[in-house]
Amino acid sequence: MTVTTTLGAAALPGLAPECRPAVRPGDVRAGILHLGLGAFHRAHQAVYTEAAVAASGGDWGIVGVAPRSREILDKLRAQDRLYSVLTVGGGPDHARAVGIMAGLGHVAGDPHGVLAAIADPGIRIVSLTVTEKAYRLGPDGRLLLDDELRAELTGARPPVSVPALLARALLVREAPLTVLCCDNLQGNGPRIRGMVEQALEVAGAELPAGVEFPATMVDRIVPATSADHIRRAAAALGVEDSVPVVAEPFHQWVIEDRFPGGRPDWGAAGAIMTTEVGSWELLKLRALNSVHSACAYLGALAGREMISDALELPGMGTFLRRFLDEDISPTIDPPPGVTVLQYGETALERFANRELGHRTHQVAMDGTQKLPHRLLGTIADRRRAGAMPVWAALVLAGWMRFARGCADDGSALPLDDPLAARLRQVVSERPDTAEGLVEALLGVTEVFPAALAHDAGLRAELIRWVGELDRHGAAATIAAAGR
Repeated sequence: MTVTTTLGAAALPGLAPECRPAVRPGDVRAGILHLGLGAFHRAHQAVYTEAAVAASGGDWGIVGVAPRSREILDKLRAQDRLYSVLTVGGGPDHARAVGIMAGLGHVAGDPHGVLAAIADPGIRIVSLTVTEKAYRLGPDGRLLLDDELRAELTGARPPVSVPALLARALLVREAPLTVLCCDNLQGNGPRIRGMVEQALEVAGAELPAGVEFPATMVDRIVPATSADHIRRAAAALGVEDSVPVVAEPFHQWVIEDRFPGGRPDWGAAGAIMTTEVGSWELLKLRALNSVHSACAYLGALAGREMISDALELPGMGTFLRRFLDEDISPTIDPPPGVTVLQYGETALERFANRELGHRTHQVAMDGTQKLPHRLLGTIADRRRAGAMPVWAALVLAGWMRFARGCADDGSALPLDDPLAARLRQVVSERPDTAEGLVEALLGVTEVFPAALAHDAGLRAELIRWVGELDRHGAAATIAAAGR
């Protein structure tokens, strides 16, 4: 099939009904400004918002703002702010255009214009997907101030950073505002509130009344868009789209319901509106993210390139279900109507979707940052309860073997981690044995709290599992664990 028409307002009547946007661009006035115009926002919050407006109305169009690059902006402008979402896996490709974008902005090119847009009372929500680094927060939650940021906050330089844009807009804004962080940061609402309060303090002001920072939890796997995806999106849509985004069928959004200026009816679009997001965050970290890490480390040791390949290892499914049932479930009080095993089963189904392109080495990155939240909390909770988390210990042993840098077939494993140099150093200083590896890595205080580092029972269990992995390899160890 050769597609010659380009996506735009003029092409909409020619699309199949199921491919047309639920909202036409220009039909809805802006009520949300979103910082971060990447693929995740366009496949997640924008889709929810369009569905909410289609269901219940309201002036909740989105002004999409790109922080630096103009590439996406220019392509969206050429397509009348339209793009498509290509859903892959679980059946034939499906593409649908999205028309909720009511405007576009560029921080680097027009910071004062973006500042004015945030201060506009017609904008009642500022949402963000800018990655953790953009918030300029240190490990202690304090704002990382330097001369450049201080100049932005005091008006000596244009506001191009997230803290400066928010703080300086609040200095002149008079209407209520909700700042809605949609990045994967634990306790994201309170953390961003703290960032804004510290930024305002530098600017000589306090947080005004009528500004709220709800916590959120977001979940949808959005792979990088490839040339093949662009071709497939055109075939499914019937017109060419230069900026499609690709996503799995699953999506979830949990939102703390605190919006002083109002909000779209996201509940009508399937979002979970709640007064407490923490239980959902913990469920995701322990019953989804930790399972992902287990597949990554043990799969990489066994020579599996993709997460979906790792799931096909004999015994892997049984082992992961035991991990969920025996180690993770006792540590979580899940939200009403949800069980840990049910949630975990859904995660396994999602990870088996080969279309998502998740590579074991990719998921294994930054282990020293991820494991304290994903895995070590489970281990600590079980040890405090007097139990030995056998399967969680196997996952941790898998990370330790991965950190050694060698797969079971002798090939090198990449250690892409902020503490890579320190890990290599401590491992090299100990004997190349199971005992030496465990002792070395448990001594990394940046990762392991004292209660775990000095837990003799846990140390023995880790040594046992590392020994099994050394002698038999990950594939055989998993097969035996799954019997």
